Amino acid sequence: MPASHFIHPTIGIRITLPSEMPPRFLLQAGSALCILELPTCCCSRLMNYLLIPKELRPIAEKVEAGQRILEADAVALYRWDGLNALGMIANVLRERKNGNYATYIHNRYINYSNICILSCQFCAFAAKKRDAHAFEYAIDEIINAVREALPLGITEVHMVGGLHPTLKKEWYLDLLRRLRALDPQLHIKAFTAIEVRHLSQRVFRMPIRDTLETLREAGLGSITGGGAEIFDPIVRDQICRGKETAAEWLDVHRMWHQMGGRSTCTMLYGHIETPAHRVDHLRQLRELQDETRGFTGFVPFAFEPSQSHGVLANIKRASAFEQLRNLAVSRIYLDNIDHLTAYWVSLGLPLAQVSLSYGVDDLHGTILEEKIFHMAGATTPQQQTVAALEHAIREAGRVPVQRDSYYQHLNGARRIDQSDEHELVCA
Repeated sequence: MPASHFIHPTIGIRITLPSEMPPRFLLQAGSALCILELPTCCCSRLMNYLLIPKELRPIAEKVEAGQRILEADAVALYRWDGLNALGMIANVLRERKNGNYATYIHNRYINYSNICILSCQFCAFAAKKRDAHAFEYAIDEIINAVREALPLGITEVHMVGGLHPTLKKEWYLDLLRRLRALDPQLHIKAFTAIEVRHLSQRVFRMPIRDTLETLREAGLGSITGGGAEIFDPIVRDQICRGKETAAEWLDVHRMWHQMGGRSTCTMLYGHIETPAHRVDHLRQLRELQDETRGFTGFVPFAFEPSQSHGVLANIKRASAFEQLRNLAVSRIYLDNIDHLTAYWVSLGLPLAQVSLSYGVDDLHGTILEEKIFHMAGATTPQQQTVAALEHAIREAGRVPVQRDSYYQHLNGARRIDQSDEHELVCA
């Protein structure tokens, strides 16, 4: 098997690499992490077992054979201290599912209010009405913000907020109807499963299925994947006491899928959870996907600790190493979910770009404005241009493609109209 030899300019070591390496990957040399660029002639879709340590080869062989890894395998991957082998294994699944394409969506974020009846320990976004940082946008303000974004070419508005104590049913329905009237082609992605339960129980006062159907009739295209955090009940009690349980979150998505809808799923990691807690979270997502086939993508994001307190007060932010490892393990374990998104708001665009060699095939969206992570202390930009996302993807050796809310490629593809939404509705 032909090999190439490189002297890395930063760490000064000679590297011998077979021809199956991706064009851009993160090299671990001792405690140093360095980005290494390779010529495109060194690319292939085959697994290179010279880069897989013997301890991980049984897992790698399962993946290459299309077999499912077990929870114990995933825990072992989380405890492995090397990145290169994880990236190699994860990329087998990425390329099998998505080829060399990497996608993004042109969207506009709207956080309509941060006023919330909950007081989750990890959250710096939520507020009570009298708090100095509380905000609530009027419907006209939201409509104007989306109207201004439409000429920029957005295909989706992504809208979430707190569990507001006083907004009425007609407020939500009027907002959806007016957004839909702006452009019937615009996909409206709104409300987490936690918000849906709040609307069902406290605002609409009707069963969850009826609430979802009412929202869909008013213009809702999909629900979002937020609010999952970590499913373990003991961890959940410490970071988001009083929030709905894992079973309740899963049940909303199960019901949405049974109605013909599709959604994304998420995980908040990098706080007090253990590798076993992460794997348990992934297991429950994989089991629901086996049941419904309704999840289109997985979007993990790291806990932002700068504004934290209590049990989370001394948590350090997840390192670049840990974020790439989490993405790679997620890609390897979630074999039945087609897409893995690197949320650049959390990672930063440079690390999100590197993650394209660790199982990731999607860089999320242009966003235009984001409040939840930035109010928690994130220092990443508020938005990215299409040009910036496409440049990052090309630099990583992938082919950039704009997608729609269904993860379908838009380049040369028809846009899905509202009549399709009962069959394909994603978050």
